[in-house]
Amino acid sequence: MSIFSYTVTTNKGTLKSLEEYRGNVMLIVNTASKCAFTSQFKELQDLYSKYQENGLEILGFPTNQFGNGDKGTDEEIQSFCQLNYGVTFPIFSKIEVNGPNADPLFQYLKKEATGILGTEQIKWNFTKFLVDQNGKVIKRYGSKDKPSNIENDLKALINR
Repeated sequence: MSIFSYTVTTNKGTLKSLEEYRGNVMLIVNTASKCAFTSQFKELQDLYSKYQENGLEILGFPTNQFGNGDKGTDEEIQSFCQLNYGVTFPIFSKIEVNGPNADPLFQYLKKEATGILGTEQIKWNFTKFLVDQNGKVIKRYGSKDKPSNIENDLKALINR
């Protein structure tokens, strides 16, 4: 199984194969509109604006599993991200990232890049997974890892 085998749901309800991102570096993030880390949308957008032409794709997946950080509809979440942070990278349909109803993509990501002490559970919003052009999950970053602090890791992958 490869990351390119997964299909995700857009915020408009249509299915999208991750195969479409083959050849690009991906940063896959579980997001939330109302969270202590919500301001990371700005840094994510800055990275996207800076590196999209060089093959960076940022994929946002809202979840309401942590502190009711995203109670809104997919449309409300998209609107919030665009109006408040100028987000132009894709924000997909709201999902669960932990538990029995965890989205299959996130089940895969958590197995490929475990957290501290080998835990698979995502601890909070804005956990980030860096994936190379060939679909290999390279690294997992926690909520406290600011997007600007992982820019060098992104550049290294983009430039190889």
